[in-house]
Amino acid sequence: MTPPCEARFMTRPLALARWGSFHVGGQEVAVSGEPLREVLFTPGSAPAQLDPNGTYLVGAMYAQYMTPEPRRGTLPLMLWHGGGLTGACWETTPDGREGWQHFFARQGWEVIVTDAVERGRSGWMRIPEETGGIPVTITVENPWTRFRIGTGTPQDGALLPGNQFPGDAASWHNFIRQCVPRFTSTDALTLAAYGALLDRVGPSVVVAHSQGGFFAWRAAQEWPDKVRALVLVEPASTGLAEKAAALAAIPVLMLYGDYIEGNPRWPTIRAKGIAFAEAVRAAGGSVDVVDLPARGIRGNSHMIQMDRNSDEVAALVQDWLAAKGLWHAGAEQ
Repeated sequence: MTPPCEARFMTRPLALARWGSFHVGGQEVAVSGEPLREVLFTPGSAPAQLDPNGTYLVGAMYAQYMTPEPRRGTLPLMLWHGGGLTGACWETTPDGREGWQHFFARQGWEVIVTDAVERGRSGWMRIPEETGGIPVTITVENPWTRFRIGTGTPQDGALLPGNQFPGDAASWHNFIRQCVPRFTSTDALTLAAYGALLDRVGPSVVVAHSQGGFFAWRAAQEWPDKVRALVLVEPASTGLAEKAAALAAIPVLMLYGDYIEGNPRWPTIRAKGIAFAEAVRAAGGSVDVVDLPARGIRGNSHMIQMDRNSDEVAALVQDWLAAKGLWHAGAEQ
């Protein structure tokens, strides 16, 4: 049997003071007027009468914390995932390497990984009934070109020249296995849950990918006293232009990977992101926009935290955070 993490990727032990999880957020919603129905929950068991009427908890969020010993980050560091994904995208790469959760824990950061509302280990709810949304799922082929990884399909195409994503068949299927349905109707619930997370944890550094960048911008604008720095990895959208001044005291790092010019969507997404960064600067904020190829870091797909050079990019982020005074030096684990 193949071990969970291949031996060739094993590293030295990681010393933790604490490792656990909790849930935050959610609101109670009352449902009435629904018919009773009979359900056989387990084959061979006895049928049960199910009454769908009552009170539901809608919009809860799961968080997992990893607290290293010793701690060197001055604040907790949160990792917020993108659309169609869960916090698993930060834990282990598709080819079995340690993800950014471990990278930053080894640098001495208390790391908090979340599963956003309706994702992963967050409590499920009556999403279609309560929000009007329908689940959006992806095929095995969809991210291959949309995430700037390859041409054609993963079955018969090829990686883009120099692409760093682990695109062999086994790794690709490992990536697809972690993809989950997403809804386009839960943004308000998700933002509220991130607010509850920040209330519970307190001031933090937020590292967010893709759709998570949208929530990170908005959360920082809503609760600027709780977000001390933003690291946005190819954010899929922006904050509110009319509230740009709320970000004036929050240092921001934005990262963009390779192959953007040849993609039908990403030139527009990046241009909007850079325009918003300029609006934040005009309001007195500090935003560093890093084009990775221009820094000599080439071959990155949209899934930067999974690419084979993910540690190189994480080191860039670590150096930036240290330069902002959010980390004190010492031996990494």
